This record gives sequence, C-alpha cells and structure tokens, in this order.
Amino acid sequence: MSSSHPQDGSHRHVWQLAGPIILSNLSVPLLGMVDTAVVGHLPDPLYLGAVAIGSVLVHFLFWAFGFLRMGTTGLAAHACGAGDGRQLREVLGRGLILAALLAALLLLLRPWLTAAGLALMGAETDLGAEARAYVEVRFWAAPATLANYVFWGWFLGLQDSRVPLIVTLTINGLNALLDVLFVYGLGMTASGVALASVLAEYTGLALALTFARRRLRRMPGTWVPARLCNLHACRALLAVNGDLFLRTVGLLAAFAFFTAQGARFGELILAANAVLLQFQTFMAYGLDGFAHAAEAMVGKAIGAGRREALRRSLATTLQWSAGTALVFTLGYALFGPQLIHLLTGIEAVRVTALHYLPWVIATPLLSVWAFWLDGVFIGATRSRDLRNGMLVSVFLIYLPAWALLGRWGNHGLWAALMAFMAARALALAWFLRRRPLSVAPRPAGGQAAPQSSPEKTS
Repeated sequence: MSSSHPQDGSHRHVWQLAGPIILSNLSVPLLGMVDTAVVGHLPDPLYLGAVAIGSVLVHFLFWAFGFLRMGTTGLAAHACGAGDGRQLREVLGRGLILAALLAALLLLLRPWLTAAGLALMGAETDLGAEARAYVEVRFWAAPATLANYVFWGWFLGLQDSRVPLIVTLTINGLNALLDVLFVYGLGMTASGVALASVLAEYTGLALALTFARRRLRRMPGTWVPARLCNLHACRALLAVNGDLFLRTVGLLAAFAFFTAQGARFGELILAANAVLLQFQTFMAYGLDGFAHAAEAMVGKAIGAGRREALRRSLATTLQWSAGTALVFTLGYALFGPQLIHLLTGIEAVRVTALHYLPWVIATPLLSVWAFWLDGVFIGATRSRDLRNGMLVSVFLIYLPAWALLGRWGNHGLWAALMAFMAARALALAWFLRRRPLSVAPRPAGGQAAPQSSPEKTS
C-alpha cells in the first residue's frame, strides 16, 4: 500500500494494471458466445431471442449502477496513496452498503422494471413470456453483481487488477459450465441460462470476499463501524456516485438513441449499424484497460501527494491509449471488410456495413481522448466535471448535430455520433485546462493531508 514504489507511473506499472483488465474484458464476449451457442442449439429459436432480449435488459439495468465501480476506484486510490488503511476500509464498507441498498431497490421494483423493459423492447407474446422467465431469475444476481462492482473498483484502487481478473474469469468460466449443465443436463431453457449467471455471480462474490479479507489482514488500521455512517462521508460518496450515475445514463442513452434512429432507416441499416458497433466494443476492450490504469495511477499519485508520479502516470497512460487507438484504426482500415464478413453472413448487410466502414475506421482516434480523460477524472474523483461534460456532449452537441445532419440519413447519424465522441473529449479537456490536476504535498509523518470532499482532491 506504500505510495513510494519506484515504478509508479512507469510503462511497466501501466501494463501491470491494464493487462489483466484487457484479459478479463476479453472473457465477456466469449461467455456471450457460449450463451448463444447453448440456447442456439435448442429446437425453437424462441429461446435464443428470449435470452438476447433478457440479457440486454438486465445488462442495461445493472450497468446503470456501474458508478459503484468507478466511484470506488478513485476514492480507494486516494486512500492507497495516502497509506490510510482505515479510510480504505471505510471506502469498501460504504460502497458495499450502498450496493446492498441499491440491489434491494432493484429487487423491490423488479416486476415493474421487467414489464416496462420488455414493453419498450417490443417483445411479442411467446417471446416475451420466455424473456420474462429469464429476467425474473437473473434479477436475483443483483446483490452479488453490484457488490462485485465495488470489489472490482476497490482492488483497482489498491493497484491490483489481478484479483478482478481472477474473479471475472471464475464468474464467466463457471457461468459457461453451468449453462451446459442446466440446459443440456437438466433440460432447462432460458431460465437455466439465467440461473447459471446468478450462481456464478455469487461464487465470484465469495471469491472477492476471500481476497479482500486476506488483503485487509495485511493492511494497517482497523474497522470503526460508527464511521461507516459518517454523514459527511456518506454525503460525499453519494455526490460522487450520483454524478457518475448521470454520466453513465447519459452514455447509455446516447448509444440507445443511435440504435433507435438507425432503426428508422429500416432493418438493413439497423443490422449494419449493429455489426459496426461491434467494432466500437472491440476497441473498448483495449482502451478500457488503459483508462482503468489511469484511474488507479492518477488517484494514487494524488492521494500520495507526488507530483512526479502524477506527471508520469498521465504521460504513460496517454501514450499507451493513443498507441492502442492507432493500432485499432490501422487494423480496421486493413481488415475491416474481413471482420464484417466474420460478423455476418448476410450479403446485403455486408455491403451496407462496408459502405459505412470509413466512420468506424475513424472512431478509435476520436474516442481515445474521451476514454483516457474519463480515467483521469475518475481517478481524481472529479465526478461533477464528468457529469457536466456528458450532459453538454449529449444535449448541446449530439442532439443538435443530429437535427442538422439527419437529412443525410445514416451518414448523418454516424457524423453526429462522431461529434458526440469528440465533444466528450473537448469538454473534459476544457475542464482540465480551467482547473488543472494538482496534488497537495504530504505532511511530515507520511499521512496525506485530509481532504474536505472528493471534489477537492485535485
């Protein structure tokens, strides 16, 4: 937990954090392929559609609370840099309490959320019934899933991305095995796939708890239960997480809007856009790793009061992020047509996707700055700027750009999305220029100066 590690901010440090995250990200689409393959071999395609619709709905609802991961990372990294074991315990404890309360709320609202979500997705009678069966089982994973978000963020704040990798691989590997057991061994359908996810999430939670207990035993400081309900600290936590919640909802809404507008141009455009958005997903696997590394490294440097470590962290994470984006752009330019052929066998969709491929080739070089700055601002717990930057990008840039460019059809839609991505980066860059990152030197004795609020740590 020491903040004086000589490799802080180095290229090796970046890869120690980013490498496991990238590997854990890669396990997610593999699990999706297993889910698809298992139900895709059932006699009725109804089950495949039900799992597809149900998993999208649950993912949207759960990931709306992804701020539990992001908010925990910055706060834990600051405490790690300061060498404050008691604060690290409090960050974890408050995060888990908040996760439990939000999970209880989700379970309480489960019937209404399920009905509203399936109605919005236009699930037909038979398909809707099977999708409902999937969602109603899958919802019971909420306590474990939200708690795992907190543990992921906490360990990342401790500069440890290996534990999240182990937990993620365990969850996804067990999920795949249980898929096969429940569907082929026990004759279950969509509800069996959902049950596999639930059991895997709770297994992952048990594993995360085990790793956390071992880490806490080696950490200075003790639990002070009364401080977990400290009004000032809880208010600060809610402020950070509330801002990140709005930021996440804004991002999800932006891509949902893109999909909805694409649907207005017909099934062919909708399918082609869905294929091309997979390129954005592939890119995110790489850029997310370096963004998460920036969160942990920037947060630790600020908490430790080490300006040189902060400077190195910013420089090295930016270099790797930009280099990775360039590799993706070159890869899409050289192999984009082949990737499209791998993703769809429908010739009309292939031809249409190729027509809009140039937009996707440009996407990495436009997206990378927002990915990296997101990581920097999360690490600095500048959540208010993240919220405001997202709101400005959606309402003052994205929607007006679509209103102006919509006459050019799907090209106009992609241009508006590019404007949104660029606006996110420009807004955050403006906030950073207006109020640069800074660190307060640590006082004699090695403890960081106390911070009055998360927004004032940078």
